[in-house]
Amino acid sequence: MTPAAVSVVTADLAHPDRFVDRHIGPDQAAIAAMLTTVGAPTLDALIAETVPAGIRRTRSLHLPAPAGEAQALAELRAIAERNRPFRCFIGTGYHGCIVPAVIQRNVLENPGWYTQYTPYQAEIAQGRLECLLNFQTVICDLTGLPIANASLLDEATAAAEAMTMCHRLCPDDTKDLFFVARDCHPQTIDVVRTRAAPLGIEVIVGDHRELTFPDRLFGVLLQYPGTDGAVRDHREFAARVHAVGATVVAATDLLALCLITPPGEWGADIAVGSAQRFGVPMGYGGPHAAFMATRDDFKRHLPGRLVGVARDVHGRPALRLSLQTREQHIRREKATSNICTAQALLANMSALYAVYHGPDGVRAIATRVHRLTCALAEGLRRLGFSVGPKVFVDTLRVDVTHLLPAILQAAHAQRIDLRARDAHTVGVSLDECSGIDDVDDLLTVFNCGQPHGLDVAALATVDTGTLPAPFARTSPYLTHPVFNRHHSETAMLRYIKALEAKDLSLTTSMIPLGSCTMKLNAAAEMLPVSWPEFAGLHPFAPVEQAEGYQILFRQLEEWLAECTGFAACSLQPNAGSQGEYAGLLVIRAYQRSRGQGGRDVCLIPTSAHGTNPATAAMAGLRVVAVACDAAGNVDLADLRAKAVAHSDRLAGLMVTYPSTHGVFEEAIGEICRTVHEHGGQVYMDGANLNAQVGLTSPGAIGADVCHLNLHKTFCIPHGGGGPGMGPICVARHLAPFLPKHPVVDLGGDRLLGAVSAAPWGSALILTIPWMYIRMMGAAGLTDATRIAILSANYIATRLGEHYPVLYRGSHGRVAHECILDLRGFKAATGIEVEDVAKRLMDYGFHAPTVSFPVPGTLMIEPTESEPKDEIDRFCDAMIAIHAEIQAIATGTSDRTDNPLKNAPHTQAAVCADTWTHPYTRQQAAFPAPWLRERKFWPTVGRIDNAYGDRNLVCTCGTVEEYAQG
Repeated sequence: MTPAAVSVVTADLAHPDRFVDRHIGPDQAAIAAMLTTVGAPTLDALIAETVPAGIRRTRSLHLPAPAGEAQALAELRAIAERNRPFRCFIGTGYHGCIVPAVIQRNVLENPGWYTQYTPYQAEIAQGRLECLLNFQTVICDLTGLPIANASLLDEATAAAEAMTMCHRLCPDDTKDLFFVARDCHPQTIDVVRTRAAPLGIEVIVGDHRELTFPDRLFGVLLQYPGTDGAVRDHREFAARVHAVGATVVAATDLLALCLITPPGEWGADIAVGSAQRFGVPMGYGGPHAAFMATRDDFKRHLPGRLVGVARDVHGRPALRLSLQTREQHIRREKATSNICTAQALLANMSALYAVYHGPDGVRAIATRVHRLTCALAEGLRRLGFSVGPKVFVDTLRVDVTHLLPAILQAAHAQRIDLRARDAHTVGVSLDECSGIDDVDDLLTVFNCGQPHGLDVAALATVDTGTLPAPFARTSPYLTHPVFNRHHSETAMLRYIKALEAKDLSLTTSMIPLGSCTMKLNAAAEMLPVSWPEFAGLHPFAPVEQAEGYQILFRQLEEWLAECTGFAACSLQPNAGSQGEYAGLLVIRAYQRSRGQGGRDVCLIPTSAHGTNPATAAMAGLRVVAVACDAAGNVDLADLRAKAVAHSDRLAGLMVTYPSTHGVFEEAIGEICRTVHEHGGQVYMDGANLNAQVGLTSPGAIGADVCHLNLHKTFCIPHGGGGPGMGPICVARHLAPFLPKHPVVDLGGDRLLGAVSAAPWGSALILTIPWMYIRMMGAAGLTDATRIAILSANYIATRLGEHYPVLYRGSHGRVAHECILDLRGFKAATGIEVEDVAKRLMDYGFHAPTVSFPVPGTLMIEPTESEPKDEIDRFCDAMIAIHAEIQAIATGTSDRTDNPLKNAPHTQAAVCADTWTHPYTRQQAAFPAPWLRERKFWPTVGRIDNAYGDRNLVCTCGTVEEYAQG
């Protein structure tokens, strides 16, 4: 057989399972048609007109050849099997739990829940908002505090946010001392220290009983129960803290709070913690929903998102994100926090766990865990051990003296993980997964592997498990009907589906949000998230038990470094905001190492993401804004002038590329050189990396560090507002300064303190970008970038005849997103950008990004995953809306009573007995032909945002209470 014939046969035998063809929406015929529309002869020609030649890659990405879905899953399964999860009794803020199958199947594994966007368009997000309101109610009920947010990133960063909140609350600017009790979890102490240092806050760690209350004290952090399990009565201590004008923060545990006095009842002003053990797997560290609750007086200082009750134009109760003026995209460096991504999906899982089990169920789970712990404590005492603390819920401190090596050896033989606190003390934490057999095995372990001869069931009867006063909880919780009516699986399934049906997700239609990259989250990428080998590991388990994870981390770090053109990567930051923060801290640590610690000025273009100024302020930097020119590019003259003016103190520049205006700035190389010439470093925001991968890279452009939104470019889903991951990649000179961890040795003696609670952030969802990169390969990733750019230019071309495209490159091209200018319609028609955003809901679409980065505009990003037919439907909807605007301009449609001003139209409004509008019901609800086959109905009318802020309600109440205001 000839070589040519062999080649043909080999090609025929290659598996046709090409994932890239499933990920990229347009097929070859569609691509050709789109190129014709944009006026480019080839895709290569379009890219040449879009991406500046000086920064384009000269070689392809060095990545493994693409694997099909089945092959990639088999490879990852082999990696997963290298993990060996032991029975875990480590505790320290992470606990085994049972994820109810009805929640795992219908929420965690359901694209109707995990592909939603952050609920900024509340009318099409009422289901998720209701679930987050349930979450807030759970937190308020269990902590005994009246206001809670809709989740934070993890317990340690929540504690750090609480510290900065205490600092803001303090009226005396000279107070700069924060006290942390030494029985807080070690990762929490480290993250708090990391956050405090650049802000000039001094952190003292010690025994709270020995605190002398210095004049500089503005706040204290207590762990309740302590990391050693101790439940202490903090009433007197809290009163003394308040007497000196300081604030009390309690890091606490939701399951324990089912049994012990809530912190709000003994004097805590703020409560933080993790909702992980309410139905979310440990996942080697995340993602999990953290929480923060506080007093009503402090609600406007609360970081993160807050779901509140408002009303719509029909007077019906409706939910929305409240107090948005606190958010960083509005307040910039004066924001309460830089948090952008929360943990909505995981908060929803925890809320639904509480709904499913109800107050009696969670109390029964907590009581069972406590009684098993009492049985273990009694058994250990009978074996001759000194066991503490005196009052506990689920965690014991055991003095083992010289027996530690033998006990640890026996534990290893039983595949059991304990927490060796020091050379003489072992910690043991039981959880929902623990049973009598576990207690029996633990007693054998502490008996150095020998039979103990004790009857565990009898031991459980020695102590009834009742906590003494004043520690026992007496106040009720989860009394709202939602927590008391969905306990059968049938009822729960229907409740989950009813919530899902109120929300528009990627299962419904394209979500064309600029800068948010709402691309395909493929089922093959999501499947491994539920594998127990990944989901069941404690983040502080011995590293040798997580060999599979270590392989995955190593490969993913190499692949991400290759994509960014950098030398090293840290996976620890568990959100884009955390990545920004870590990147700036790395720069500052590098400069301090060179004797340049006084560099504290950060240049930020006015077009930058709103998180950038807030992050710079958190890193202790002074923000100096750099102007943009009329074309939306960084004003080079202004940049040079400010670099010169601050040359001695210039820390760096934060820049987004392509720019937030949707353009590849041709002067980016000169921008980077200018900053370097004046001693600064360049941080590149990775939000728009979907326009770079395979074509250029932050390293090639001249940056020194970047973060990557894995929930954007690398396919981790948005989850309705989280989870996210924001690892950073750095140039070689910055590699020694990446984040470390206080519990797990990550190597290096110059590393930063921890920025997140877990060593590798939200490790569980790192399986998603691993699968994406493995299945796409170098060519697939590059093609994805090219098609993203093509799709954006296709939209800009089709819609440019009807709406001005605000910014373009020198050849008239946009990058992977474009900005439509709607400001010109207001004077002639009264129509504003919000009216178009709400009208799009009637056409079955989520709005693009509204009024960012330019007020009165829409920023659109189609992504590479949307097929041409869907992009055309969106364009047709926007063109039809333009015609509706023109009808107002010509007087054909009423200026105040028209389809845009009244949008969105609910089913109840359209089907009502009376219809008083001058346009038809059909025009209101079915303005496009495709809606006849598939119609998404908003469940509420346009929401009165001002009413919601004036009448803030952020926990569950009765419909009658909401209706009465």
